[in-house]
Amino acid sequence: MYVARAPGRLDVMGGIADYSGALVLQLPLGRETTVSLQRQAVPRCDVTSRRGEAWVEFGIDLAPLLTGTLREPSALAAYFAGRPSDHWASYVIGVVQHCLRHSDESTPTGMRISIESTVPEGKGVSSSAALEVATMMAVNEALGAVVEPRAVAIACQWVENHIVGAPCGIMDQMTSACGEADRLLRLRCQPGTIEGYSEVPRGFRFYGIDSGVRHAVTGADYGTVRAAAFMGYRMIADAVGLASRRDGARVLVDDPRWNGYLANVTPREYEERYRDLLPERMTGAEFLERFHGTTDRVTRVDAGRSYPVQSATAHPIYEQARVTRFAELLEGLATTPDAAIELGRLMHGSHASYSACGLGSDGTDRLVEMVSASGASSGLFGAKITGGGSGGTVAIFGTDAAETAVRDIAARYAAESGRVAEVFAESGPGAAQIGVDSRGANP
Repeated sequence: MYVARAPGRLDVMGGIADYSGALVLQLPLGRETTVSLQRQAVPRCDVTSRRGEAWVEFGIDLAPLLTGTLREPSALAAYFAGRPSDHWASYVIGVVQHCLRHSDESTPTGMRISIESTVPEGKGVSSSAALEVATMMAVNEALGAVVEPRAVAIACQWVENHIVGAPCGIMDQMTSACGEADRLLRLRCQPGTIEGYSEVPRGFRFYGIDSGVRHAVTGADYGTVRAAAFMGYRMIADAVGLASRRDGARVLVDDPRWNGYLANVTPREYEERYRDLLPERMTGAEFLERFHGTTDRVTRVDAGRSYPVQSATAHPIYEQARVTRFAELLEGLATTPDAAIELGRLMHGSHASYSACGLGSDGTDRLVEMVSASGASSGLFGAKITGGGSGGTVAIFGTDAAETAVRDIAARYAAESGRVAEVFAESGPGAAQIGVDSRGANP
């Protein structure tokens, strides 16, 4: 038996700027997904998962995944896309296929996998990353493969992008795999460099409140904003004369200036040179006619869709500045408590930027408003929507003593909205900190 655990995460700052190369600050939560794996002689993968109050099951033969009709990742992705009721299993089977394809086993035996989780789904706290990372840790251990945590995170992101079909960035998987309890992971997403860990200063804490509005990075809003950001980068690159060439549906840009990352454009550069070049909105058809495509590997511009180019481009540029300043202030908070006010303002600025992109929601807006109204006198300094936006969880910065105020806000919001407003108040270790429990013989 091999048992692996991986946590969800609270996106403190950075959020959707991760796919544009920004610095992000992420906290692993004290909620985790547990994957238990047993080997079996039958060459198939059988998965059981507790979803709500019920157990659900899925099984598949391994041969098609490795040498048969589903051996190509695109075929496996299409297989699950055509089976909505089984799509939850794509996170697991995609990981299993990836691990087997990269293992030394010539004739792999089968697996029985059981999943339980305290990370709620659709709440913007990375239940998907927790599932992927825990599964990959357990499968690699069962196969005898030694894979360092950062590589686990990168592989899990690949599975979510190419098998599950969600155009997520890297921060969720990296936090779940490499995060440390009660410390913010400082991750530079270019593509995924861990710069270190920031202690949460004594007397302060980050909380989360679930808005009850379901969130999904597979949704149209997130994908539209991501594509729009890459459209903006493509237009800026063209304006400054960076060499480019078409590569199928993508465009490759020779970019020694910003290294291909929109977050490397400074706010001053953007305001003085590029902002006025970008339309507030642009149809996909107009963009494709002029620029042919973007540099993004996981989204495509839809000719029939309208994109918020200017706001989606501005967000990662300004968010990078906000996150950098936030990290600096947090480091000095222990000796300069007044910095908490500015930290809160930076979170509110991030939240407003999400809304400008079209990724807000009535529930998250209301929670941020309630935190702001409660104010510093109650020990609460700022709040923002997290992750992919359009619902999910709000991250809150406050004092240790403010937990009662946080829970009071959640209760008042629940009474007002009729939604369940769960509070996340504890941090926990990442999967690498926990390790894999190997309990001996295979069946």
